[in-house]
Amino acid sequence: MNNQAQNLYLRTQVNTAHPGELTLMLFNGCIKFIKQAGECIQQKNYEGKNNNIKRAIDIIDELMITLKMEYEISQNLFSLYQFMKDRLIKANIKLEVESIQLVLNMMTELRDTWVQALKQVKSGNTQVPV
Repeated sequence: MNNQAQNLYLRTQVNTAHPGELTLMLFNGCIKFIKQAGECIQQKNYEGKNNNIKRAIDIIDELMITLKMEYEISQNLFSLYQFMKDRLIKANIKLEVESIQLVLNMMTELRDTWVQALKQVKSGNTQVPV
């Protein structure tokens, strides 16, 4: 029952969120799965590591397909996302905590930048073309 309530809350949150907030949810979810993958590597939980890395890659794929490629920043983000995916695949195969940490740092920095951009948009200072 508690799980059903949590799923309903999350579904409602997603359905009513502003597009910028949805992107923030994707960043946060990806960060969560990357952290969990790193923990799983340290605990030698290889199935958990694989599942979390796959989920993080799925989110990165979603971020990639939502880019508007007519903007230079979107093209740059696409390349950055592809790099992160490649590093996560390498981490999955070779159990590289360093690659996990690198992608975690990059994704966290992107998320933090996105938060600042959302604040500017909400205040009416600028528009974010992504």
